Amino acid sequence: MKKMIKLASISLIAALTLAGCSTTAPGSEANTAASTAPQSGTIKIGLAVSTQSNPFFVTLKEGAEKAALDGDVELITVDAQDDAAKQASSIEDLIQQKVNVIIINPTDSAAVVPAVESANAAGIPVITVDRMSDGGTIASHIASDNKAGGVLAAKFIAEQLGGSGKVVELEGIPGSSAARERGDGFNEEMAKASGIEIAAKQPADFDRAKGLTVMENILQAGKDIKAVFAHNDEMALGALKAIEAAGLKNIIVVGFDATDDAVKEVFAGTMSATVAQKPDSMGILAVQTAVKIVKGETVEKSIPVDLELVTKDSAAAK
Repeated sequence: MKKMIKLASISLIAALTLAGCSTTAPGSEANTAASTAPQSGTIKIGLAVSTQSNPFFVTLKEGAEKAALDGDVELITVDAQDDAAKQASSIEDLIQQKVNVIIINPTDSAAVVPAVESANAAGIPVITVDRMSDGGTIASHIASDNKAGGVLAAKFIAEQLGGSGKVVELEGIPGSSAARERGDGFNEEMAKASGIEIAAKQPADFDRAKGLTVMENILQAGKDIKAVFAHNDEMALGALKAIEAAGLKNIIVVGFDATDDAVKEVFAGTMSATVAQKPDSMGILAVQTAVKIVKGETVEKSIPVDLELVTKDSAAAK
C-alpha cells in the first residue's frame, strides 16, 4: 500500500562521503551515478524486505519510514514473507510502478539476482541492506559486518567455555549472505580453540519456531551441549525454549540482532549475549542514500553500521 511520508534530517548520515553506482561486491571507494530525479518532484522509493514477521526487519522498515519524514517521498514497502519467488515478483511490481530507487533486503542472495538485473535494465538504481545480492549492479550496500559479528560471538563463547566443550550452531536461511558471513566468522574463530567441538550445525531459517524444533531434535540426540550460537535472535529464542523444556541449565546461548525480546532475555540472565546490529540506522541510511542517488549526488559503495556485543555485564556497566 502506498504511503506518503516526509523525509527526515538525520544527523547520523551527515558524515557520508558522496558517491554513485557500484558493482555487487562493494568496496570502500565511491562512484558517481546518473541523476534519476523525477519530473514531478516526488521521489518514489521501493523497499523490498525479506519478512515483516521478524522484529529486526520491522525496525528496519520503521527506520526507513522515519527517514522519510522531512521531504516529498513516497515509500512503497513490499514483504516477501521469506519467499524468494514472492520477492522477485514484488520487485518486478516496483519496477512496473517506475520507482526511482529500489532498496532490497534479499531473502536469498543468489535468487534475487535476476530481479536486481531487471531493475538495472530498467535504469532503476538498487541499494541492498543487511544482506547482499550475489549479482547485478548495486549502487550501495548498507550493513553491519556480519563476519565480524560471528567472530564476536565465537570469542565470547570460547571465553565462557574456557576453550573446551560442545557447541551447536543454528544457521539462517541457506543462500543468504548474512547466514554465510556470520557462519564463516564464527567457524573461523572457533577453529582457533582446539578444545571446542561444533557438535551440530543445522539451518533453522532465521525462524523462532524452527529454532525450537531443530534444537529439540539436537538435544534428543545428546544433551552434552555447552553452548549455542544462533545466526539471529529469533532462532536463539526458540533454542532457549527447547533448552528450558528439556530441563537443562547453564547452556550458553548467543544470538544476533539484539531484538527487544532477546535483550530482555539477556538482561534477565536466561540468554547469555546477542550481537547488536542497528536496523533502525540501516533503514534511515538506506532511504537517505536513495535520495542522494535520485538527486545525482554521490554515495559510498559500502556503508558500514557498527556492531556491539550485548551481555548482562555490558548492560550493568551502562
